[in-house]
Amino acid sequence: MRVLGINALFHDPAAALVMDGRIAAAAEEERFSRRKHGKRPIPFSAWELPELSARWCLEQAGLTPAELDAVAYSYDPELARPADQLGLNDPWDHLRQEYARRAPEFLAEALPGLDPAKVRFVPHHVAHAASAGQASPYPDCAVLVLDGRGECGSHLAGRYANRELAVLGTQSLPDSLGLFYEELTQHLGFLRSSDEFKVMALASYGRPRFLDRLREYVHLEDEGGFRARPVPWSSLVPPRAADAPWTQDHADAAASAQACLEEVLLGLAGRLHERTGEETLTLAGGVALNCVANTRLHRDGPFRRIWVQPAAGDAGTALGAALHVAHQKETVEAMPTAALGRGWSDDELRAWLERADVPYEEPADIADTVADELARDGIVAWFQGRSEYGPRALGHRSLLAHPGYAGNLERLNAVKGREEFRPVAPMVLAERAAELFDGPLPSPYMLFVHDVATAWRDRIPAVVHVDGTARIQTVERDAEPLVARMIDGFERRTGLPVVVNTSLNTAGRPMVDDPRDALECFGSSPVDLLALGPFAIRRKGMFA
Repeated sequence: MRVLGINALFHDPAAALVMDGRIAAAAEEERFSRRKHGKRPIPFSAWELPELSARWCLEQAGLTPAELDAVAYSYDPELARPADQLGLNDPWDHLRQEYARRAPEFLAEALPGLDPAKVRFVPHHVAHAASAGQASPYPDCAVLVLDGRGECGSHLAGRYANRELAVLGTQSLPDSLGLFYEELTQHLGFLRSSDEFKVMALASYGRPRFLDRLREYVHLEDEGGFRARPVPWSSLVPPRAADAPWTQDHADAAASAQACLEEVLLGLAGRLHERTGEETLTLAGGVALNCVANTRLHRDGPFRRIWVQPAAGDAGTALGAALHVAHQKETVEAMPTAALGRGWSDDELRAWLERADVPYEEPADIADTVADELARDGIVAWFQGRSEYGPRALGHRSLLAHPGYAGNLERLNAVKGREEFRPVAPMVLAERAAELFDGPLPSPYMLFVHDVATAWRDRIPAVVHVDGTARIQTVERDAEPLVARMIDGFERRTGLPVVVNTSLNTAGRPMVDDPRDALECFGSSPVDLLALGPFAIRRKGMFA
């Protein structure tokens, strides 16, 4: 069965293709259109479809739209109700419902040859759930979905048995943990439905001194579910203008919201464990991108293991919707990797460089060349293999640096043009991770935080956050042999089994995806070397 999954209605439009039960491709529209998050999550943009990523998925598999068996759209307008009935102040929300109802004809126009009758609506939170429970390596598991909103809810709790979902609980709007965190994001001067991770980072600088007040608005309900209503944030801390410095009050508000979120998550996880008895919890929805909360669930919650969909936000519902529809006809396989996007052969990359008339080298081993540059404290743009699905750079579209110099945190944030309180992450070989980091292992998708061992904090200061933690990525040699060789080469030169890894982009722009993006980013940023497949482009050579 050939199923194309589509996420389009709110934000992070994306497409994914499942063929004969296997995930063939998945990509976010922003990587093609170069618009961060693809579009803003407003009703007037709900008509926009991930046309570029959908066409690429089909091209990747050599399919035409007419050859698809189904298109799975991750929203079901039949389940929706008017915004005022949901307690939401969104007077134009009816446009979303109209665009969703007309999605089959819009998709048929965007993908000529597609029969609109093949479009299947999948409830938003069911699509999120499938992106976790059906994509994970665990056919039997509990699943927890939390986000801003779907058709008329913000939460789903369930259980997968042999990859078949049983829904055990939901939460109706307007109560929403996602909207609770989004509202604080906006109050603190960041971009709502985009910059929530900045609030999470800022929380490490604060104390949860407003927690008791927040509990009045956000808490578990005795009869099940939770309450999460709008908080009068201005009565706690003044709003911050986007270009104004943050204060301790702002950090304390972030810390309080983070603590409140974690309390409710622990309660929901505890209830779900009591009902299912499962050892494994799978997570999806935008709230699941909160790696600090995920770690608290792992440390203090009842489940033995936690698996988080790397594209846990709305982009992941394209994959989840496709898996859900495919599973109704055939067995679906687990997600093998997050590297599901575009890639280029060595010959294609060489052709790009020749067309651009860029001086380049072809060393015997690009991993060793990069290790040498990093050991000399150079910054490297690393472009290898297929791009990642989801918001994390996982060793395919990365900026790399030396972790042994504390100043490299400020240096990288300056290169990327972002806030000084933002941390960068360490990449470490899976077999070495436990020596340096204490937390959930392995951690291949950078969705947990780990305490850095005391003996290592002064040795790798660039990747140690203010609270002594790091959001690590573990690298398996079999899965990522090139990255593993690069880390080995760096350790031979420096004695450090870790390299700094952050996303290959600058502030406000999507992660680099194709060779043109890589060359443009390299040309406009103070980066010393671009490793484009097997080729090395040096700043001194390019701008001599």
